[in-house]
Amino acid sequence: MVAHELLVKAAGTVFTGLVGVSAYEVVRKAVGNAPVRRAAVTATQWGLRGTRRAETAAEAARLKVADVVAEARDRIGDEAPLPVGAQADDDCC
Repeated sequence: MVAHELLVKAAGTVFTGLVGVSAYEVVRKAVGNAPVRRAAVTATQWGLRGTRRAETAAEAARLKVADVVAEARDRIGDEAPLPVGAQADDDCC
């Protein structure tokens, strides 16, 4: 009974995939390859621009937070921690 249900679900998935591929092929043949490629390149270009802007904004936010934390540590008299992977002068091998 379980195998039958699994087989029915698999057949439905295969059928959906075939319909999707067929629809894609019909549209590709009707429109041609060049416009589809140009649209894909344009969409990728927009995505890359958005990613760069997001990375820039994230870096700016990280630096602002680091400045606030550093000032707060300075106000309470804490020393800034060493960067990760750095050794202090008194550390030995």
